[in-house]
Amino acid sequence: MMTTFLGIVLFLLLHHETKIPSEAETTAISLTAPSPETACPYCGSHHLIKNGSIHNGKPKRLCKDCGKQFVDAPQNQPVSATTKHLVDDLLLERISLRGITRVTAVSWDWLQQYVNQKLASIPRQVKVSAKSRGRLTIACDEMWSFVERQKNTVYIWLAIDRDTREIVGCFMGDRTRQSARQLWASLPPVYRQCAVAYTDFWQSYEQVIPANRHRAVGKETGETNHIERLNNTFRQRLSRLVRKSLSFSKK
Repeated sequence: MMTTFLGIVLFLLLHHETKIPSEAETTAISLTAPSPETACPYCGSHHLIKNGSIHNGKPKRLCKDCGKQFVDAPQNQPVSATTKHLVDDLLLERISLRGITRVTAVSWDWLQQYVNQKLASIPRQVKVSAKSRGRLTIACDEMWSFVERQKNTVYIWLAIDRDTREIVGCFMGDRTRQSARQLWASLPPVYRQCAVAYTDFWQSYEQVIPANRHRAVGKETGETNHIERLNNTFRQRLSRLVRKSLSFSKK
């Protein structure tokens, strides 16, 4: 009798110490402890540590070799190169950012960051082919657009070479004399020294451009047709610059 009792007690003690974990406990352990096969997707290193978790509780790993962090079995896969090429093509068309997210199925946050990176990589200086000193003719004009709210009006100042159709100067700001001066400063030195500038009758041009090389003309003369056509092309092709009168059929 005593032997049977001791056997039962020993069995209970052993069963208590070697308790089999439940399925939920096994899942939690597998999520917190990296498996031997887990490797850094960037460098392939197995020198990993836990680094918190994301919004849904899935743990993050930090690679001690390359310093990158990642999530085990991520649900959101990185955007492929093919999708990025498609986004680049759609950005050149008259499609809004919301429309691009619907077409390509990328997230809004990713697309906004991608566009910001594209903008940061574009040089702020306009590249102009070399010109010899001589008779040069440019046309200057500005067009407005709204940013965030209708109270925030931004003007895009442009200057083009009438012979080569190159954009030789640009500036974005308000419609004051300071902005006109920034446009004039963005021109290559050869244009500031030799070019004859055709503009409309906006007074900021008269205060900045030297009087002996400034020609203020009306639209009926045709001297500013090329810059006016360029601005209209921008409004036709860029959705953020579109006017209502250009967005709908007249008939």
